[in-house]
Amino acid sequence: MSRSSKDGPGQSLYVGLMSGTSIDSIDAAIIECSHNGTKLIATREHPIPAATRDAIAAISHSGDGEIERMGALDRELGRLFAEATIALLQESHTPSHAITAIGSHGQTIRHRPPSSATSTDECFTLQIGDPNTIAENTGITTVADFRRRDIAAGGEGAPLAPAFHADVFSAPGINRAIVNIGGIANASILRGKELVMGFDTGPGNTLLDQWTAKHTGRQYDAQGDWAAEGQIIATLLESMLQHPFLHRNGPRSTGKEAFNMAWLAGHIEELPEHSPQNIQATLAEFTAKSIVWGIHSSEVSIAEVYICGGGAHNTDLMRRLYRMLEPMLVANTSAIGIASDWVEAAAFGWLARQTLEGLAGNAPVVTGARGSRVLGGVYPGKTA
Repeated sequence: MSRSSKDGPGQSLYVGLMSGTSIDSIDAAIIECSHNGTKLIATREHPIPAATRDAIAAISHSGDGEIERMGALDRELGRLFAEATIALLQESHTPSHAITAIGSHGQTIRHRPPSSATSTDECFTLQIGDPNTIAENTGITTVADFRRRDIAAGGEGAPLAPAFHADVFSAPGINRAIVNIGGIANASILRGKELVMGFDTGPGNTLLDQWTAKHTGRQYDAQGDWAAEGQIIATLLESMLQHPFLHRNGPRSTGKEAFNMAWLAGHIEELPEHSPQNIQATLAEFTAKSIVWGIHSSEVSIAEVYICGGGAHNTDLMRRLYRMLEPMLVANTSAIGIASDWVEAAAFGWLARQTLEGLAGNAPVVTGARGSRVLGGVYPGKTA
């Protein structure tokens, strides 16, 4: 997608950077914010080297030398996010001075929200990808560390996208659910123009991708073809659906700390031997069902469900959602303004704008924070 709009009165350009729990790439997007709304201008999928992906996966769990490894990886990812930005600007012929700010999500390596902690003193969230390095290497003011202020205010720190979803996808008189299926899936429930609630529903691509990588060597199950040919293991599905997270009400968020290969292994070892393909089919059904449970838990009469994130490309997963959500309309967010692959990156560009304009980025009805808060820290670009 090439840049076709020019900065003008009442308009400003922002870059959003997103690297999620799938660790498949950095999504970089330029958005234009104006009185007419938010418009996607240019995008880039920037590769993450295999060695870096492995280092992120390793540091996402406790191990030796964590501080040393985290410090080095923090700088490495900062350089990588900066490279993604510079490449995007070059491809779209956008001068750096035209960008008001970069909004960088960073890479989450720990997430311990109130809903999963035994006390408020144990709550924290940690994203790496040094914003100082991004600002220094690009020369552009960078806004980052969006989640910790919400945690400090008693919130979950996630999901943060629902406020953006409400701003760009809500419509008067129409009840919608916006579902992002990244590594973890989350849903925003919109009653007309009102954001009623938002929450993580459970795993999105994370279990599907990890199981595929373990048994096929591929990073993911393209279009869900492998899962589509397998058979659902009813006892395994029922066992996984007992996870306490899926039965919580109110603000809730989760991550790989709760849904991972060790957790899955604990369920599999209780069963007779089954083929890896049948387990993949069961994981797909589990993922779809947890998303549908989340939508129905809102008790809002939803008419339309719009999907974004990498899971929107999983044909098998989408078929399961169509079946379970009928007669609701189920479609891609491209139908209402922003291509599904770029919603999350666009959201963090939008959040940077909120921060610089002194506007709240969180939604207390979603995160459970004590109130609306301006999120993130600001790291100025080069001044000379």
